[in-house]
Amino acid sequence: MSVHDDRCRLVLILNDNIDAEAQKTALTEALRGGDVASVIVPQYAQPEGAFQKFTETLVPVIQEAGAAALIAGDTRIAGRAKADGLHINGPVADVAEAVEKFTPKMIVGGGNADDRHKALEIGEPGPDYIFFGKFDGDIKPEAHPKNLALAEWWASMIEIPCMVMGGTDTASAVAVAET
Repeated sequence: MSVHDDRCRLVLILNDNIDAEAQKTALTEALRGGDVASVIVPQYAQPEGAFQKFTETLVPVIQEAGAAALIAGDTRIAGRAKADGLHINGPVADVAEAVEKFTPKMIVGGGNADDRHKALEIGEPGPDYIFFGKFDGDIKPEAHPKNLALAEWWASMIEIPCMVMGGTDTASAVAVAET
């Protein structure tokens, strides 16, 4: 692995604004802001049909910028929208099923790792990454200390890459990268 390949990169997570055109504009600007590896598009409370149209609008924007489009929600919609991967926030069994069904055709990542034991369980089926944090729960300017501690522990022991939810202040990305 080269030094260039072994570096921290940004992962963007779309907020719960369901206006696809507004998201497209904001996303286009955000993708110009740095070295973005991927964008996670959560379903939030959108019904299936609306979420599919939403993802079909945004996935090409993400991919054209050179980032991977990861869908958190319905796996069928991820396929229909030609996304690059899936983010599974459910139980370990759901992560294992997605890894079995979709790897290596798609990126598969697991979230909902809020302690060491759960993180190890989620990592057991071999997802492409593990996520520490909550899409809608980490709303302070700084990254949550628990997420930072979990990521530092994980990175010191496990080869599976991790993503860490930063705070609302972009400066929190420095603390996340240092883990």
